[in-house]
Amino acid sequence: MSSSKTPPPVTLRPPAEDEFDSWRTRAVEAFAVDMGPTRDLDPAAALLASRQDFDRLLPDGVSTENQLIWLAHHDDVQVGSLWVSTAKPTPFIYMIDVLAEQRSKGYGRSIMLAGEEECRRRGYEHLDLNVFGSNTTAVRLYDSLGYVVTSQQMRKKL
Repeated sequence: MSSSKTPPPVTLRPPAEDEFDSWRTRAVEAFAVDMGPTRDLDPAAALLASRQDFDRLLPDGVSTENQLIWLAHHDDVQVGSLWVSTAKPTPFIYMIDVLAEQRSKGYGRSIMLAGEEECRRRGYEHLDLNVFGSNTTAVRLYDSLGYVVTSQQMRKKL
């Protein structure tokens, strides 16, 4: 998608309890795939670590204090989701996800812009995130939205 095109609009809404369970399952698996190689974990160990991270960060599920989880919809069709933590003075994006069948349509940009607007509406002036260096698609998106590198972690395999 050309960055000059207007991205398709999305609306954000919190998941219902039954929607949260399927979101969490999908999110845990997606994070394991991305995080595993970074931590030198095989797929089974990465999945276990991902589940443990989610259990720690979302002990009360969708009702966990200072955690904003939204499902993103376009024309009543779910296209992705966004998870933002407000536990620190600057909100932090833990996860943005565009469903596989909805990718390359501009929804990642739309979800980010909607999340930024929601944080702005709540009075926040900044929004932070981390991105795995191997995720060049996400890096390009964040660059195009005006995010700048504030710290950088590097690794060398010995």
